[in-house]
Amino acid sequence: MKKNIYLIRHGQTDFNLKKIVQGRGIDSDINSTGKWQAEQFYKEYKDIPFDAVYTSYLKRTFQTVEPFVESGLQHQKRVELDEINWGVFEGQKHDELLDEAYGNIIESWTKGEWHNIIEGGESAIELHERQKPLIDELRHADFENLLLCTHGRAIRALVCGFLDLPLSNMNQFPHSNTCLYKLAISNGKYQLEIANDISHLK
Repeated sequence: MKKNIYLIRHGQTDFNLKKIVQGRGIDSDINSTGKWQAEQFYKEYKDIPFDAVYTSYLKRTFQTVEPFVESGLQHQKRVELDEINWGVFEGQKHDELLDEAYGNIIESWTKGEWHNIIEGGESAIELHERQKPLIDELRHADFENLLLCTHGRAIRALVCGFLDLPLSNMNQFPHSNTCLYKLAISNGKYQLEIANDISHLK
């Protein structure tokens, strides 16, 4: 039986708008634009017969899929869907120094140095190890359509995990607010069918 995972990023927050780093340590709300994006996503996908919706423990993901929960869909919070912890970068506005440090850590991950870490934060490999139980669980779980709402870097790592790609490939998977990644599972193997789709916003 083919199973479908609809993986989306949360709606826009003021931190996104102001280019302030928000990871696992920033529990921000979606803003008015984010609420509109969430409404548009719901209008487009409300007729999909989802078995359940999973979110991170950060409220911006729940707020994004709240219309689905209000319609009666079963909801679970999953730690595997929490955003990466950006350590000392959390709450900091992007500037030249931060961009250089951020760029350096991302570049090191693309080179396979996944244990490199921002002070006080999580490494790419730690994020992957946190996500792996959910990736393995869904491979064998009994469902037809599942909606997952998570975060930008978390999506990059999850897609690599689903597709058995090295984390060096993370930056191949961009993530707009409320973008959709759709994956199918057939015979225990994941396949990517849709990537970074925001057609519901047009």
